[in-house]
Amino acid sequence: MVVISAGLIVMGRMTDLSSSGPASYVTGYIIVPMQNGINRIGASLSNATVFFSSKAALNEENTRLKERVESLEAQLNRAQLAEHELEELKGLYTSEPSYADYKTLQASVVAKDAGNWFSTFLINKGSNYGIETGMNVVADGGLVGLVTDVGPNYAKVRSIVDDTSNISAMDMKTSEYCIINGSLKSMNEMQQIEFSELRISDKKKTANGDKLVTSNISSRYLKGIPIGYITEINEDAGNLTRSGKLVPIVDFEHLEYVLVILETKDFTGEDD
Repeated sequence: MVVISAGLIVMGRMTDLSSSGPASYVTGYIIVPMQNGINRIGASLSNATVFFSSKAALNEENTRLKERVESLEAQLNRAQLAEHELEELKGLYTSEPSYADYKTLQASVVAKDAGNWFSTFLINKGSNYGIETGMNVVADGGLVGLVTDVGPNYAKVRSIVDDTSNISAMDMKTSEYCIINGSLKSMNEMQQIEFSELRISDKKKTANGDKLVTSNISSRYLKGIPIGYITEINEDAGNLTRSGKLVPIVDFEHLEYVLVILETKDFTGEDD
């Protein structure tokens, strides 16, 4: 480019544009096309410079916009999470008519045993918050289970679906007693647990849909906390008692928050 430019300068000085003859032919047929070509190259280079400058600016702006979008998405996710947590807590506190008279403490579930169900799990509050072994745990307007172990900042809860759980319960309609037994097998098969030793009433007949609650003769559970609804009834041998299945009120597949009732029962009764 330098050589060509120098040549053009020399030729331009040698060529009088106002003259006629051979020099004008040189100007018309050689120099002018070359200058036009160089002008086009210069224009192309200038356009390329503008293009790359614009592209760099666009890339920078695109990066800023992406960062802004990611920031807004993060804010939206946080807002949605906060809304979800708020709805969970509202449900926790607005569906507790059966234990509204008790002092309760809200806690978060932080760990659980392997498996689909919250059969045993840990909460993030313990003895530093007044929690003691034997306290009842509730959620969703129903019984979750019992505190079985306590540390300063954690507590272990055994839920009513666990195989080792036994609860003295009562049919709200007939006032007859029964024992509710946790069963992970039944939970896996049909999301239900079992009851047994339901005494047959002469006055009112137990039926599907009856509500079972903790009984007044329970040794570990406070009276009247809802447990679940009967879905299946079977006659036992001798036709003196009945057994069957019930669906728990609490969703034991998705537990995030619970309420611990800050009171224990002193009476020694029938259940665990």
